[in-house]
Amino acid sequence: MDSSESVQPNSEGLSRTVVARPGGIGAFLRGKRLQVAITFVGLLVWLLFVIGAPNTFLQGNIYSAFLTTTPYFGLIAVPLTLVVIAGEIDLSFGSVMAWGMTTFALVYASTNNEWLAFGGCLIAGLVAGGINGLLVVRFGIPSLIATIGTQFFWAGVALVVTNAQPLNMTAILGTPLYSIVVGRVFGAVPMQFIWMVIIGLGTWVLLNRTRFGAHVLLVGDNIESARLMGVKVGYTKIGVFVLVGVAAAFAGFVQSSDVLFFWPTMGQGNLLQTLAAVFLGGTSVFGGFGTVYGTFVGAYIINAIQPGIVASGLTGYWTQVIYGFIIVVSLAVQGVMRRRSV
Repeated sequence: MDSSESVQPNSEGLSRTVVARPGGIGAFLRGKRLQVAITFVGLLVWLLFVIGAPNTFLQGNIYSAFLTTTPYFGLIAVPLTLVVIAGEIDLSFGSVMAWGMTTFALVYASTNNEWLAFGGCLIAGLVAGGINGLLVVRFGIPSLIATIGTQFFWAGVALVVTNAQPLNMTAILGTPLYSIVVGRVFGAVPMQFIWMVIIGLGTWVLLNRTRFGAHVLLVGDNIESARLMGVKVGYTKIGVFVLVGVAAAFAGFVQSSDVLFFWPTMGQGNLLQTLAAVFLGGTSVFGGFGTVYGTFVGAYIINAIQPGIVASGLTGYWTQVIYGFIIVVSLAVQGVMRRRSV
């Protein structure tokens, strides 16, 4: 079969020349280098922990715990991938988790209806994400600065409204909403894992199979070219911030429902884990390309690090060292690859 060439948009640039050659496993793997790499890293980390702490990592309980707790930040990391691909960053999601749950508490206290309160929680996240997008698009504030500001703002609102008092969530225990969000499938698989899979698949489809996703890639790769091609850059950026806002509010509800308690300071410890999952997964901090699958797997790798370190006999203080190391190394590798591609 003769080779042929065509020009197609992709996640690593505005366009590329594709050479059609006979297919096969090798060709498939070459086209999925980032996904193969993060899968290899995940298997390597797992193998190291199995060797270092076999009594822990050869038992089923640890994996049940991973499925339960990783979505606390993984539900945010997956849509955050789109923000980073678009060439922006959002650091406010931890505070948006608290703001969403504060809204839930207010609506539930007024209506005694968990569904209305849940809807209010998601709307609060949508509003917070929309404000982030407007600050970046309409006022021209760099997203790093804008979302640091909104991080402090929403955290402060949550503390002021709740008077820094926690909320007992036992009222939703046994309700259909509780079962749908954090129940167990077949008595074993936590629903938050199912939701993370659903959101992961939805985000993958959005990025790779829709016009909006193509616009996200184009904006992150070359914003001026995107404008010349008629892409509504502002709406695209606002859209990805809104997605993260809603996801953060939902993640806050998932975490609070699972532990049956809400602290107004929730989410403040999720920043490093979430960013590390995105960058470890192969998403470029420079924008223009990334992989939802990589972020999904990266989230579980990141969540395994602390128990793996402790079970291997080291102190938990090493956890933040490794998180920071992962972020720095990931960014350094991306910088080297970017220079080589120029």
